[in-house]
Amino acid sequence: MNALDLATKIENRSARVAVVGLGYVGLPLALEFARAGFRVIGYERDPAKVAAIARRESYIRDVSNVALAEAVSAGRLAASADAGDLAEADAVFICVPTPLRKTRDPDVSFILAAVRDIRSTLHRGQLVVLESTTFPGTTEEIILPLLAESGLVAGEDYYLAFSPERVDPGNRAFSTRNIPKIVGGLTPRCTELASALYRCALDRVVPVSSPRVAEMSKLLENTFRSVNIALVNEMALLCDRLGMNVWEVIDAAATKPFGFMPFYPGPGLGGHCIPIDPFYLAWKARERGFDARFIELAGQVNAYMPYYVVSKVVDALNRSRKSVRGSRVLILGVAYKAETDDVRESPALDVIALLSEKGAEIAYHDPFVARIEMPVALGSSPLSDETLSACDCAVIVTGHPGVDYDRVVRFAPAIVDTRNMLKGRTEGHILRI
Repeated sequence: MNALDLATKIENRSARVAVVGLGYVGLPLALEFARAGFRVIGYERDPAKVAAIARRESYIRDVSNVALAEAVSAGRLAASADAGDLAEADAVFICVPTPLRKTRDPDVSFILAAVRDIRSTLHRGQLVVLESTTFPGTTEEIILPLLAESGLVAGEDYYLAFSPERVDPGNRAFSTRNIPKIVGGLTPRCTELASALYRCALDRVVPVSSPRVAEMSKLLENTFRSVNIALVNEMALLCDRLGMNVWEVIDAAATKPFGFMPFYPGPGLGGHCIPIDPFYLAWKARERGFDARFIELAGQVNAYMPYYVVSKVVDALNRSRKSVRGSRVLILGVAYKAETDDVRESPALDVIALLSEKGAEIAYHDPFVARIEMPVALGSSPLSDETLSACDCAVIVTGHPGVDYDRVVRFAPAIVDTRNMLKGRTEGHILRI
């Protein structure tokens, strides 16, 4: 099959699509292609996820059971743990995790495993697209050489591109379908084919000149957020020293209709992108002899925030002449952001670990997260009068809007609010960052 054949199959929706990795990125993407009329096979090594899809049960909050059931029942979407099924695909999308090692070096082991699986069944006319966030050069320096071992030539025998995922879990306004899709192919033909396929399922496609540009654009997006959050976190620390309310300062500055974009402080960074992506860029910079001091400093400021939150808990307990050791601390919210069940890199886990090390007795309440295993195994406690009265300090770490904060103020003896959820409240037992 040549490029014209693939383009024709894309146009008439007869191309078979495979998605490697059915997590927060892969499953919504697979569903959009299924909705667009393509037959989609999801390759997933976790047998529990494969079984859940067969039962038409979604394990991703942003994917409803109804939408999943419609795609599976129509024969448009299926899941498999057999890499051999990738041989049937005309296009393969890689949507696997890209964590950091403890040394803050990129861990591309999941990408390597996925590419090796694809290489074993790579065939002429096939399109391969990486969506996993990684450092600039990954597509050309890692994926291309591995796939070249098949004997096929990229841009001639098969087609290779990078298109960064931009998923924002819990965002009700923007989803996989309507977030603009950046696409950078190894050759113009690669970009053209990948863009044509995405246009069948997504609202807007933005072609760029190369995979490197596409890779760098994703890192710029999240580094921008990381640096600005670090700036406002440092401003919060300074305002605390000066006896000011940083939230009031931000609200005042935000009245300027130009030249200012409000960011807000918090207990630290969480999620699958912002705490990780800037370090991918900093690592790549060091490889080229460039010291990305601004990016590294932002990471240090943001990483300090859980320690600052714990210091506020100490202050709150000191007001009641209590020590952290033996005190009962109730964490309100363990997801990394509001209205999600995602605890990846959540600053709440760091706060829990730090307080536990100091001897605090920890409980938590989160309407979206029933249980956590790390750093300690806990189940979510009900937000009852008894639960709040029994704690010595409640810490608002995640600002879930459905929580009864009036009840928290009434019954919790001391409160540390890291998200300004108690804006305008002046009760003396409330501390803010």
